Amino acid sequence: MSKRRKGSGNSFLGTLGALVILCVILTIASRNFLTYNNLMSILKQTTFTALTSIGMLLCLITAGIDLSVGANATFCACIVGMLVNGGMKNSFVLIIVALIAGAAIGLINGLLLTRLHLPHPFVSTLGMKNFLWGAGLLVTGSQMISGFPDGVTALGVATVAGVPVSFIVVVVIYIIMHVLLTRTALGRSIYCAGGNPEATRLSGINSANVLTFCYVVSGFMAALAGIVSIGRSGICNGANAIQPYDTDAIAACVIGGASFMGGKGTMLGTMLGALIIATLRNGFALLSIDSSVQNMVLGLVIIGAVLLDVVRETMAQKARRKEAAAQA
Repeated sequence: MSKRRKGSGNSFLGTLGALVILCVILTIASRNFLTYNNLMSILKQTTFTALTSIGMLLCLITAGIDLSVGANATFCACIVGMLVNGGMKNSFVLIIVALIAGAAIGLINGLLLTRLHLPHPFVSTLGMKNFLWGAGLLVTGSQMISGFPDGVTALGVATVAGVPVSFIVVVVIYIIMHVLLTRTALGRSIYCAGGNPEATRLSGINSANVLTFCYVVSGFMAALAGIVSIGRSGICNGANAIQPYDTDAIAACVIGGASFMGGKGTMLGTMLGALIIATLRNGFALLSIDSSVQNMVLGLVIIGAVLLDVVRETMAQKARRKEAAAQA
């Protein structure tokens, strides 16, 4: 247990160090970076990725993945837009419908994996991503929709003492999820389901229910991210479903210490990963870097994060083999 905590601590310090170095570089490169307004802008930009990363982290811990988080967020925003076009102005109803829709999509993803036994969630969630892309365009008539009531946009635009309310909500959710993962039987079951499936089976844990729960949470958080996006942009647009939101979420999780092998990852590390992604994008904008170069750099970041995951896993396997040999 102490070794696991030590490894998590080293991963956290490495991620924190990367964020600090990135901030120092951008502070030198742009005089506008280290200003209050820009820092608050980074927090706003972090919110969407941070929310989609919550569900992504749960899926990665179980050795799965959810490639539909970005499309789910966009589709839920489009559902709200469709209802607004139909005359619905009750913000509470609009938000509840969006959250239910997102959770329902997550439930379908979970059931495809656990009940219909599709070989890997990569297949089902990639298919769901494309389905939601088309569905988002369909419900909005391929048009951008605006004119949302203030109650819907508040989460994306409201501030408290200059700090975005959306980021405060994210911090609260991350604290709750951290407690769930580290202090509850359900959290231990989630780690066990990804890190040691055989032990999960022998312990009598219903892994199908655990996995389904993770994908439902992923869908719910994606819907919440979709509501935040409405507030930030003032519109919904089904075409945004094809944007690389899911890759940003994956990168945030892996940078923060999660593993594609399952059984690893923390909420704190994921938050730092989301901050790194948002800071990178903010720096690109400040330095007026061409979008093609932006995509290249972000692609390299994702590749680097995956390579880091592989290196960490290889080193951990070598350490386990040495320990086993020493005990033999």
